[in-house]
Amino acid sequence: MNDSRDWRQQLTQRHEHLQSVAMQLKQELFGIDDIIDRVIDAVRAWYVLPELVTRPVIVCLWGLTGTGKTQLVRRLAQLLGFYDRFLEVQMDGFSNGASWRSAQSISGMLTQSGIQEGEPGILALDEFQRFRTIDAQRGEVKLERFQDVWALLSDGRLPPSLTLLSTIETSLAESAYDAERAGPVDTALRFRLSSWEAQELRRLLKLDEPLMEVMAWTPDQIQQRLRDFRDSSQMQWETDYSRLLIFVCGNLDEAYQDLATSVDDCDSDADTFHAWTRKLNVIDMKKALNNRFKPEQVARLGNEHVIYPSLSRKAYEQLIHLHCDRYAQEAQIRCGLHFDIDASVRQQIYANGVFPAQGTRPLFSSLHAIVGSGLAQAALWALAQGADRGDSIGLTADSRQLLAHWRGQTHAIAAPFEITRLRQRNNADFRALLAVHEAGHGLVHALLFGRAPREIKIHVASFEGGYNSYSGRKVWSRGNMLDGLCTSLAGRAAEHLVFGPALASSGSESDLRKATESAARMWRHLGFGDRIARTDVVEDSEVNLCTDVTPSNEAIESLLQTQHVRAMALLNQHRALLLSLVDELLAVGEVTPDRFVAVTGLTLEMAEDALDPYARQLAAFREGAAERRRA
Repeated sequence: MNDSRDWRQQLTQRHEHLQSVAMQLKQELFGIDDIIDRVIDAVRAWYVLPELVTRPVIVCLWGLTGTGKTQLVRRLAQLLGFYDRFLEVQMDGFSNGASWRSAQSISGMLTQSGIQEGEPGILALDEFQRFRTIDAQRGEVKLERFQDVWALLSDGRLPPSLTLLSTIETSLAESAYDAERAGPVDTALRFRLSSWEAQELRRLLKLDEPLMEVMAWTPDQIQQRLRDFRDSSQMQWETDYSRLLIFVCGNLDEAYQDLATSVDDCDSDADTFHAWTRKLNVIDMKKALNNRFKPEQVARLGNEHVIYPSLSRKAYEQLIHLHCDRYAQEAQIRCGLHFDIDASVRQQIYANGVFPAQGTRPLFSSLHAIVGSGLAQAALWALAQGADRGDSIGLTADSRQLLAHWRGQTHAIAAPFEITRLRQRNNADFRALLAVHEAGHGLVHALLFGRAPREIKIHVASFEGGYNSYSGRKVWSRGNMLDGLCTSLAGRAAEHLVFGPALASSGSESDLRKATESAARMWRHLGFGDRIARTDVVEDSEVNLCTDVTPSNEAIESLLQTQHVRAMALLNQHRALLLSLVDELLAVGEVTPDRFVAVTGLTLEMAEDALDPYARQLAAFREGAAERRRA
């Protein structure tokens, strides 16, 4: 009875400790609370009831670089009390802390770690995407390291290395042969195991003798041990790591590729990119894995795939605030001055250090370059002016530099605000052109689709221009595509309306190309024109498609003209809203969805993945059919 009560109490304590670990991780790691909950749930049975574990628990963590995958695993191992039973392997072959020979296999590295056979431990297989086994043409990639990882992932039981044992036997035979030819020499001294061979022999044969004793064995003693091994059942000699918790960590570029290249990274909105990456699921990950590994190998990774989204704006802002405070505290300890870092500094750090598809590494680099260097220079200036320990130094920023303030004096400090400078459009004519063009796109999109653009920007660092970003659609109907054509042509229409045809710019070329491609797809591929057949140009003579595209050219041109006139009419009808958006872009450089609604006063939906009301239409059709039957 007491044993049962003690056992239940132990389970309760483990469960409570696991919950406290989750809370601690959420305090230390920003923006990944959902990820932490998923990981804690995945390891719960392994930690709370390890006695029931008979196979390794595998948790795959996938995400963009710099999103904290490895950091989470390391901190989890520490908080769970497993840091002395934790092994991290870089699957690109450059693991630290292991000899060259032992680093050739996972089993060799486990032997050198604090993880004991048959006992729980944590193994992290980092940079797993670089351990690809097939190339882009699905040809096999030759690998020299870590071939035993697949056996480990399968059931946690590693068979002995018969190759090594054969090598030792061969060396013994060659040594005995050389000794015979050399004459009456003490053959027992002719062969000795190297330290690595002795260590591997101890591991494979599960020997208890000290390493030095094994190294001193004679060839006859070694041969006897090998014979005993050969005569025994091989299964009993397997190394049992079935109670491991294995984290497979990596960055599958294939899964994120379309998202990461949709907008140049330094101009991506963190929240927009965060929303996109949250849509990735286990199927996306398995498709990406199939580009790098054989199907049976993908299967051994299991189905516990935890997918990191990119960080949100709030998470980045929390990181910036935290590290600014840390820099200020460290500076105060070193020089005795109190630093008050203004919000304008944090805003410039965000503007110049956040690249959503690159994780936190660019941000930390910018923090060091801006705040670390800036505080040092501010301290030197203030001390030179006569500041004493305990004095307060203010630090602000404009778009060009940091500004240190002390007792009414101000000192300018050069700062790496290159992205901010690139985003600035100092030419009033160019800013006016961009604002009108992008406001035209955004307004027509909102009027036709009932949704605000995800973002509208004219302050762009990566190219000379601006852009709109819109919500995705699961399915495009004929009406949607017509509205999309109108939206694509609305920038050009806005230029015609505001500046006149003579001043319409060449900046509409990409819009015209996109609109023409969409119109051609409607007519030639989707059957949204006068004919149902797909009309295309193909190279394969066995593909039975209509290849005569000339008759559709006139219809496509007519369609584009109609949608351009439609866009002009919509903008002319809503001139006041157009000018309100233009003013917002000129003043701020961008329009967020919330600001779009505030500026225009339109009633818009904010949902993602919009779709036409097919369910309502089906219900209406069903009701109509019922009424006809009643009649």
